[in-house]
Amino acid sequence: MKSIHLGELEQVVLLAVLRRDVDAYAVPLLEDLEAAGRRLTRGALYTALERLEQKGLLQSRLGEPLAERGGRARRYYAVTVAGLRALSASRRTLLALWDGLEARLERP
Repeated sequence: MKSIHLGELEQVVLLAVLRRDVDAYAVPLLEDLEAAGRRLTRGALYTALERLEQKGLLQSRLGEPLAERGGRARRYYAVTVAGLRALSASRRTLLALWDGLEARLERP
């Protein structure tokens, strides 16, 4: 199986989708990312979501049409098994690289 390396934006978007679970669509994802200190435009988020879906790390589905959206449906996202594996591998790599460096960051 080919290893997928995640960029920082890909990681935070996947984590936001994973946190949201069944309610993962653009507006709350943007709010969650901003609350975590990561501001994105809606266009940048949609680009990242599309790229992650093309890589097989996310899957999406359309919800029911909503009256308040003029009959348009929301697109909901879910992390795939491949996405979970990529996040897990990325976490292991980062933890290994961080190991022993915390003290160095505390004393500038």
